[in-house]
Amino acid sequence: MSHPRHQLDTVIHNPTRFSIMAALLPADKVEFRFVRDTVEITDSVLSQHVTTLEEAGYVKVTKGQVGRRPRTWLAATRAGRTAFAKHLAVLNQLAAGSSARD
Repeated sequence: MSHPRHQLDTVIHNPTRFSIMAALLPADKVEFRFVRDTVEITDSVLSQHVTTLEEAGYVKVTKGQVGRRPRTWLAATRAGRTAFAKHLAVLNQLAAGSSARD
């Protein structure tokens, strides 16, 4: 199994989870609502995908309050940032390989 596709991270490869991780990378932490609106998904869909990313150790969820309102913040962990970078490198490798044959 030497084809680069075998190195893709199956957790991050899902388009929605890939988009969530991409939204989290530029900041230390991001509010749940911002990610929901950026990725254009519902609260429940985001929550399900965040649970998967959290179980993989890629995202940390922090709950708190701003004034009287509850808030949830999401942050990519070091492991999540590393996994995303590796996944992106494999995608780039695959894209470069396919364009080289065309």
